Amino acid sequence: MQIAVLGAGSMGHGIAQVSAMAGHDIVLRDIEAEFVEDGLEGIRANLQGGVDRDKISEDEMEATLERIEGTTDLAGAVEDAELVVEAVPEDMDLKQEVFADVEAATDEDTVIASNTSSLSVTEMASALEHPERAVGLHFFNPPHIMDLVEIVIAEQTDDRTEEFAVDYVRGIEKEDVVVRDTAGFATSRLGLALGLEAIRMVEQGVASPADIDEGMEIGYGHPMGPLELTDHVGLDVRLHIAEHLREELGERFKPPQSLRRKVRAGNLGKKTGEGYYVWEDGERVGMSGEWGGDE
Repeated sequence: MQIAVLGAGSMGHGIAQVSAMAGHDIVLRDIEAEFVEDGLEGIRANLQGGVDRDKISEDEMEATLERIEGTTDLAGAVEDAELVVEAVPEDMDLKQEVFADVEAATDEDTVIASNTSSLSVTEMASALEHPERAVGLHFFNPPHIMDLVEIVIAEQTDDRTEEFAVDYVRGIEKEDVVVRDTAGFATSRLGLALGLEAIRMVEQGVASPADIDEGMEIGYGHPMGPLELTDHVGLDVRLHIAEHLREELGERFKPPQSLRRKVRAGNLGKKTGEGYYVWEDGERVGMSGEWGGDE
């Protein structure tokens, strides 16, 4: 089917990639041509990595790229889409504005989905004249690697939309969990609780970031420790979600001071080169702060 993905950042271009790999035709849209090209280049790099590791063939890579086009035109991107997935920044006003703009340019049957990790899909849907078409599709970062998609059912979501979302997720060979629209859903709420406690442990000198992460990876089978995951997600994103959940669910989600200090200093994780680890060319090369030096 025809799918529009709005936002060409790491989540948006990842969603576009996995959808195209499953045979869907994709329009990837962002507000600047530079952002679109960066997203397309990210897809090319991901696919080339798959070829290099013998995960996919050259022919599969080329076929996937042929199914994806980029644009800055929102109306043109969504007009023929059966599914629109927004992956814009985590700001409710912006997401509601995008939802309304999409509805104005699409048929009544078009499903409008949000990739939000914590904001209320019910509130987003309230911007629509036909809110029953709204649903959350919470992909995990990076979408081309992570198998899970959390399907978030808003108060207004009808059965048709829920069934459509489940079929889409399974059709792109992802695993689905279906949750009701509550603050933090299921995965962000639990994942954030673990991440915030790991940050507090670093503050208290319990162990180094690497040892805390290794304990969760080896002891509990997590593919990535909570502090490295925080660096991947972005410390600014983690702080924003924590503040939202604190408002909705109480003081147990109060952000640790070290998280606030790092965000104020512009140390946002992998994307800036430093968070709880130091990063060079996308690879961990050491730990930040008092732990310093090589791992």
